[in-house]
Amino acid sequence: MAVIDASKETLEGLITGNDIVLVDFWAPWCGPCRQFAPVYESLSEQYPDIVFSKVNTEEEQELGAHFRIRSIPTLMVFREQIIVYSQPGALPPAGLTAVIDKAGELDMEQVRKDIEATQAG
Repeated sequence: MAVIDASKETLEGLITGNDIVLVDFWAPWCGPCRQFAPVYESLSEQYPDIVFSKVNTEEEQELGAHFRIRSIPTLMVFREQIIVYSQPGALPPAGLTAVIDKAGELDMEQVRKDIEATQAG
C-alpha cells in the first residue's frame, strides 16, 4: 500500500477505520525526514494490511499541535485507535520493522485494562 498524505480532514477517518495506522509527522525542510521517507515508503509495500500515512507539519500545524509534536520526524503508531508508540527520530528499516511487529503482537485487551488502571489511579 502506498503512503497516504493525511490532513486534519482525513486523519481521524484513517485511524478509526483501520486496525493499525502509522503516522509519520514530517516537514519538507527536515533532513532526517527526507532520509526516513524511503525506508517508510519501502516498508509500506511490505505491510499491505497496515496504513502508512504522513502528516506535513508545515501544512497541518493544527495536527502537529494536537499531537504535541516537538521534534520531527516523529512516528506514531495507532492500534485500534490507541496510540501504542510515539517517538521522535528516524528509524532504520530493522527498527521500523520491530515497531510494526510489536504493535501487531500487542494484547489490546490488556492495553485497555492498563489504560483504565492508569486513569483510575
